Amino acid sequence: MDFNFLWVLSAVLVLMGLAGTVLPLLPGTLLVWAGLLLGAWIDDFTRVSVLAVVFITLLAALAWALDFVAGLMGAKRAGASRLALVGAAVGTIVGIFMGLVSVLFMPLVGAAIGEYWAQKDQQRAAKVALATWVGLLVGMVAKIAISFVMVGIFLVALWV
Repeated sequence: MDFNFLWVLSAVLVLMGLAGTVLPLLPGTLLVWAGLLLGAWIDDFTRVSVLAVVFITLLAALAWALDFVAGLMGAKRAGASRLALVGAAVGTIVGIFMGLVSVLFMPLVGAAIGEYWAQKDQQRAAKVALATWVGLLVGMVAKIAISFVMVGIFLVALWV
């Protein structure tokens, strides 16, 4: 078996995953996790232990969950109506398939439409939309940070 090829594949998966933490249509955290898991497997989990992989997996699950709930948490914190929360969720899903700008702004649009539909108040809808957007940005920063922590844990385990 050509282990050099597998190490290159592992690195490519991690790099694609790191790019995917901000680019749409690339499952960032999943690719980082897959690359790190492949790296641990190549070495038969001798340097990167199963315990380290379990911890990396838990971090990946946390990052994945943040990806879906961050905008919703921002909207909820602003006192969003149920329709605004549904709008933010729908906007997030739609945005994933429409490109980078849409990933950032469709949850905001969805929350604004939902809140306006529920309350018929433009100012309130704008406030909820902004809170949704801030939540998404905080979630994205957290996801990026968690992805780098995953890589850091892997590298420390590999080299120590």
